[in-house]
Amino acid sequence: MLRSRSVAVITVAVGALLGALGVSSATAAPPVGTDASEVTHWNQVAATTLGAVPGPNGGAPPAFSINMGMVQGAVYDAVNAIGPKEHRPYLLDTRTGARASIDAAVATAAYDVLAGLVTTAPERAPFPGRAGLLSALATAYAASLDAIDDSSFRRQGITVGHAAARAMLEAREGDGRFGPSAWVSDPAPGHWQPLAPGGVPALDPTPWAGNVRPFLIQSSSQFRSAPPPALDSAQWAAEFNEVKALGRATGSTRTEEQTYRAKWWQSAPVHSWNEVARQLIARTGLDAADSARLLALQSLSGADAAINCWNDKYHFDFWRPWNAIPRALADDNPDTEPDGDWTALITAPYPEWTSGHNCLDAAHITVLRMFFGDDPVGGPFEVTSTFANPGGPAVRTFDTFSQPLSELIEARIWAGLHYRSGDVAGQLLGRNVANYGAANYFQPVGT
Repeated sequence: MLRSRSVAVITVAVGALLGALGVSSATAAPPVGTDASEVTHWNQVAATTLGAVPGPNGGAPPAFSINMGMVQGAVYDAVNAIGPKEHRPYLLDTRTGARASIDAAVATAAYDVLAGLVTTAPERAPFPGRAGLLSALATAYAASLDAIDDSSFRRQGITVGHAAARAMLEAREGDGRFGPSAWVSDPAPGHWQPLAPGGVPALDPTPWAGNVRPFLIQSSSQFRSAPPPALDSAQWAAEFNEVKALGRATGSTRTEEQTYRAKWWQSAPVHSWNEVARQLIARTGLDAADSARLLALQSLSGADAAINCWNDKYHFDFWRPWNAIPRALADDNPDTEPDGDWTALITAPYPEWTSGHNCLDAAHITVLRMFFGDDPVGGPFEVTSTFANPGGPAVRTFDTFSQPLSELIEARIWAGLHYRSGDVAGQLLGRNVANYGAANYFQPVGT
């Protein structure tokens, strides 16, 4: 388990011991700035900045996850390089003194990677906000440095932050981002076809995501999902009929509450689960090192879950409910009936198998459970939906991480987006990625 240290208790105990010995705590020469405030601040800056990039330019969910992983991986390396080596680095082997400013290192690593990503994002869609994002980043970075005393320790932190960002940016050159689309149209039954409102096909803005070189896992298909159910099977008929009844835009059998929850979960997992991480970091008093490690494992697991999931999507090329239900006669299953007027409550511009949302949610939540347990200390946590109008409150409260995971499987069916086994397979993929990352990266030195 990757349980956090009880930082507040340790700090008090060490302070009392030093006082009893008549030794000033200043002589212990702790790292400059060991609380997590700058780590969480730049995590929020990163999520806000990367979420504002247009979808085709890197802001769509899988690319957003990949970019967030780059930022948090660099921040981890910058923090981990300061003082005694306690955990294995991700990329950066450089080390610096224990008094180097952690805050300066965090701000510099995050700023450099974010500025690099925003600057180099290809303009596949209009990007009028690029200059504004870069200006806001520069202002935030200047404010972070201005809050730190100008000293050799600040300069050391800046230097190691630059080194961590450079290592990440160089490592990701030629990694497959913004490569060609993996999709080849196949009109046969069982294969996905995009919706074409107004005659224009709605295509995935980042279809290259499944061919990106992963961060933690060994290949983009390492955790290949089991295939979808055979079209002539009883399982296919059951799942087809479930989403047909529950997922249609109008006239469905779902309740108003289920409609609200289906829309509510049409939210960006990167935003939702990084926000939860920041809440729990503040609540439990995680220090900068543990917080950087948590956010790196969480974000890099999310990135690799997106990569493996998108690889699955284009490998299986499985049809969505809105493809299958009007064409049910083509599946040769006597227990499915076509409905040419069927439309989904919510649509998505890429193949079905597996559920991308569930892949990402499960990867993030698996890491959060490693640090905080399924039932976090201090009681319930809040999750905020980024969906514009879910039809109810944007903020909801959960007692355990099991609750959103269970609800997400149902919500994607209520939305008309997925079949049940596609949701289940997505969560399994996300868990597998996160567990593999935790077993092979960010381990204590000597293990």
